[in-house]
Amino acid sequence: MYKKALIGPLLFILIFNMASLANAENEQPPLQMEELTIQVMPDYAFHPENEGQDSTPLLVGYHGALLNTSEVPQRGQIEIPLPVGEENFKLGFIADYSKNLSEMNEIKYELDIEAGTISWTTSEEIHPQELYRFVIEYYTDSIQVDKTSHTLDYGFESFSDIGLVNLIFVEPLNTDSFKLEPAAESHQKNSYGMNMFIYMVQGMKAGEEKAIKLEYERSDERTTSKILEDMVGASPTQGTSTENEEIIPIWLIITIIGGVTVIAAVVLILFLRKKTQTDKEQKINGSATDMKKAKLREMLVDGKISEEEYGELLKKVGGK
Repeated sequence: MYKKALIGPLLFILIFNMASLANAENEQPPLQMEELTIQVMPDYAFHPENEGQDSTPLLVGYHGALLNTSEVPQRGQIEIPLPVGEENFKLGFIADYSKNLSEMNEIKYELDIEAGTISWTTSEEIHPQELYRFVIEYYTDSIQVDKTSHTLDYGFESFSDIGLVNLIFVEPLNTDSFKLEPAAESHQKNSYGMNMFIYMVQGMKAGEEKAIKLEYERSDERTTSKILEDMVGASPTQGTSTENEEIIPIWLIITIIGGVTVIAAVVLILFLRKKTQTDKEQKINGSATDMKKAKLREMLVDGKISEEEYGELLKKVGGK
């Protein structure tokens, strides 16, 4: 049986003005799900509370884009179901984006285990025809292991009508084989040469399902993030605790480029995570600057920017 990633309806509990309330009945929710990108990352990293455990972790990230289809600004609470019943389920990073995608706002969320939902209030007002973007990541131990053989029956049941669903499986480093059934529709590699297998569903309806069976062989007991740390040395980029005591992921560094869409961000993921904590007063400014510096160094090493461009961009983010 395929495990369903999300179950139940997507609820938008929005704060309306009186004029909106008068016309609210029999209308579609003002926020419509335009795009949802799902990253499935087996053997990528452990949740900080599970470091050193004898298990194979699965990290899943949701990157959503909601469009305000009404004629008035909207701000309020969003509630989304999550698979809290999965083995060893734990939340990771939860945030939404600023309007120009240059910043992220940590979300003070509430997780209702009994209802199986996460809810939060939008950080900014969403103007008519404006997109609101958010990210949710969570960890589970859903991967079945038999010696070096790893299997995962992954299923996503759409919780709402969604304009475009991008489902992306990221192959761990040092795998001996990696098979998806049905086969992915497209394939790309990130800057570390890691394989990314992509499925796309246009106009996914509420209740519609996408099921993928994953099988791979892997004898390396290190996670991908640990392998990368061993390859490049200790990263200066540090994760920090969120309002709910979780860890900020490093891949969102790519927002330094500006105007990055959710799917473009996925293609440019930087798989580095250093699990240390800093004082909460320094968590936003300090970590954001370090992440930007790390991304610029990566771009320089990959030959994507010149030494001169590197120096100029470094000045803009406050580096030396």
